[in-house]
Amino acid sequence: MRREVACLLLLLAPPALAAPSEVLQAARIDQRLGSSVPMDLTFRDEAGRSVRLSECMAGKATVLSLVYYGCPNLCTEVLNGMVKGFDDLPFRLGQEFNVVSVSIDPHETPALAAKKRATYLKRYGHASESSWHFLTGDQTPIRQLADAVGFHYAYDPELKQYAHPSAIVLLTPRGRIARYLFGIDYDPTDLRLGLMEASENRIGSPVDRILMRCYAFDPRTGRYSLALLNLLRGAGVVMVLALGLFIRGMLRSEQRRKEAR
Repeated sequence: MRREVACLLLLLAPPALAAPSEVLQAARIDQRLGSSVPMDLTFRDEAGRSVRLSECMAGKATVLSLVYYGCPNLCTEVLNGMVKGFDDLPFRLGQEFNVVSVSIDPHETPALAAKKRATYLKRYGHASESSWHFLTGDQTPIRQLADAVGFHYAYDPELKQYAHPSAIVLLTPRGRIARYLFGIDYDPTDLRLGLMEASENRIGSPVDRILMRCYAFDPRTGRYSLALLNLLRGAGVVMVLALGLFIRGMLRSEQRRKEAR
């Protein structure tokens, strides 16, 4: 529903308030699945300290969001959608995965990032101080990170706002791009399976791994869909095993009857 409302607001926006078409066209995602992000890029954390991206990821699967903290519309919806999705996960932020949010606005300050982090850590309620980072930085590392994940954005000087896509990126512990999830609502199943893939199957139960075999990722939609072929194969294996056990039981029963004569 929130997605439809956001689209309706954009369509109904008065011409004087609408961003120029060339600015909107610049806001897009070019998927670069399997590519790596520069792990040595340096940003500023909420206290103003210099930190590398690799330090924030801390060897865990990581959800990366490129936003800006003064955004009046879309970024808030992206961050809200992330918290909502995290709430329904069997994994905990800071234990099985980390989150890194990076401002695309080089003029934003660590103080603003700290306020934003406090808001979302309180809203999520299960995270440690070091598990969700809200970073700021200079133009060069911001652009390098955005280019690495194919995140294209543009600044509209008339509106004094950024036009940007709405998506989050799932990274492996070594910084490889595993998945993109689009929109502002992140389905818990998509997050769950995506984080399992991003973690290279280091997290998740045996049931989760069976579930993942039944779903296939569609990069065009950024969603997981039921993989009917895998499901049928799994059902076939179960049926063969059940038939084998049934035949084995019948043979044993027949053998016992013969021995009893």
